[in-house]
Amino acid sequence: MKGKIAVVVMAALLVFYLVLVGVRAVLFIQSGEPVGIAIGLALLLLPLIGFWALAREVAFGIRSERLVRELDEQGGLPAADVPVRPSGRPYRDAADEQFPAAQAAVEAEPENWHAWLRLGLAYDASGDRKRARGAIRTAISLERNPK
Repeated sequence: MKGKIAVVVMAALLVFYLVLVGVRAVLFIQSGEPVGIAIGLALLLLPLIGFWALAREVAFGIRSERLVRELDEQGGLPAADVPVRPSGRPYRDAADEQFPAAQAAVEAEPENWHAWLRLGLAYDASGDRKRARGAIRTAISLERNPK
């Protein structure tokens, strides 16, 4: 719950910042000066990119959380018997031991979103966030568009 509150607070602050930048962009454009118009247009583009990125990240979080909850309800989450640090993060060596099984499941059933989600969780436990997000995005895509 603490993580969700932090996301909401950060998103609200980002929206506030982007609105302020958007207001300044409009003021630059209204100046009528060519340089001011150019700066205003550039500043207007930044909030649009920011809103897009924020929406994409929030949607990813909502969708991935829904899939994890669904997998948990089905009893398909990986076993939580990996030793963890006091922070709650798994020890990498122990997490790496469970990774080959998750990868083999994806290779056996590449169209199964359950397998991709487990692979994403294994990547995350091993500390590879980039690949974890990629695998989870694949799981989301497969769940939304089954073949």
